[in-house]
Amino acid sequence: MEQKNLQRMIRLAAEFFDAKNDPAQISIDDESMRKLRQIHPASLSEETDRDGPIAWVLVIPTTRELMEQFIAKTISERELLDRTSLHGPYDALYLCSALVLPEHRGMGFAKRQTMKAITAIRKEHPITSLFCWAFSVEGQNLAASVARESGLPLHWRGTD
Repeated sequence: MEQKNLQRMIRLAAEFFDAKNDPAQISIDDESMRKLRQIHPASLSEETDRDGPIAWVLVIPTTRELMEQFIAKTISERELLDRTSLHGPYDALYLCSALVLPEHRGMGFAKRQTMKAITAIRKEHPITSLFCWAFSVEGQNLAASVARESGLPLHWRGTD
């Protein structure tokens, strides 16, 4: 049964982000997942029910310098990940993506997973700011809510 939600989540990610057709975006594959887990285990998280994943959240601890380059559009999302050291220290956190199956939206799953990730990462790194590249109004609202709750300033990259 777990495959039911998993396949839906994969389709949702492909439809929404279309990363496979955009070389500037991070394509989530085995290699990128391995690097993300090396950067910090809390980079990738999910909420599940008996049918599998219902929410996925991806955050990337990095440096303020790389954050500023990304916000200024001098580096791509893929370059941000490629240039982020595996060992830190990290002082900025990229709120990269959050996906929730339609029937589970509005229940706080993405926010809870994001806040758990921030808390875990802040135990090891002095995160002083958040940044995002929101693709939707829901993404903008989530990022703003997370920033308020975490007490961290939020920096925005405009859509390209």
